[in-house]
Amino acid sequence: MDIRGLFGANVRRLRRAAGLSQEALAEQMGVDRAYISWIETGRQNVTLLSLWHASQALGVRPAALLDESHAVATEAAPADGKS
Repeated sequence: MDIRGLFGANVRRLRRAAGLSQEALAEQMGVDRAYISWIETGRQNVTLLSLWHASQALGVRPAALLDESHAVATEAAPADGKS
């Protein structure tokens, strides 16, 4: 997984854990909902400022958004959910 995919997967996981919609997270970050979608799908190369705003909105340290420990478990599971 590349860094954009890793960051996006962590944003999505933490956003859902916080019970936030993409719209709510976008509002807290001061961006458009589409920007959140692009982040979560790994299509957006974010700035350090966006990383900071996302971490503040999600209530986590910036490093949590780059944490690979959750991505490893996700990559190990087949995409279709079958083993």
